[in-house]
Amino acid sequence: MTKTALITGASRGLGAALAIALCDTHHIIAVAKTTGALEELDDRIQARGGQATLAPMNITNEAAMATLCRGIFDRWGNLDMWLHTAIHAAPLTPASHIDDKDFAKSMDGNVTATARLITFVAPLLGQSGQAVFFDDPRAGTQFFGSYGASKAAQIALARSWQAETTTTGPKVHILTPDPMPTATRARFYPGESKDGLAAPADQAAALLAQI
Repeated sequence: MTKTALITGASRGLGAALAIALCDTHHIIAVAKTTGALEELDDRIQARGGQATLAPMNITNEAAMATLCRGIFDRWGNLDMWLHTAIHAAPLTPASHIDDKDFAKSMDGNVTATARLITFVAPLLGQSGQAVFFDDPRAGTQFFGSYGASKAAQIALARSWQAETTTTGPKVHILTPDPMPTATRARFYPGESKDGLAAPADQAAALLAQI
């Protein structure tokens, strides 16, 4: 039976690297907002002899995520892995200048969508599946108010789920990648030298080795 891996935020950076790393052994269900980037990922997966199902969707769209998860159930019956790399990176700003729309978008994408996805994906993972979240601890860091608060809340949700499923499954992992030259990091550190940053492909291999 074909193993399945759902990757939310699969079009670029770590998500795309994880998709490539897993495509030799899993059918990749790739979710992202950017259709063109997903198609490029699909080309890379096919070049390796793998297969992917592309889902150009926004994870904040409840109806779309419900339809996706129902489709996964109808086609495969379950999921073996869910790797959640999707993130909204709000602009850096002093806490006293946080924009309401940016903050709301951060909470919707990083917290509300994650909570909803857990409820949708948990039944697909069952007792034997694995869920993987990726921490980026910025809570309390200057100028990271929106991102730091929403990312911390996301990981708090994951930790609660992890504690609740210790004996029942699914297995919930919370991993912390090394800094990588991704679009998210470039938004926070424009002009930063990429020397010394970890390649996403190397990080994908190292992180998967921890599971």
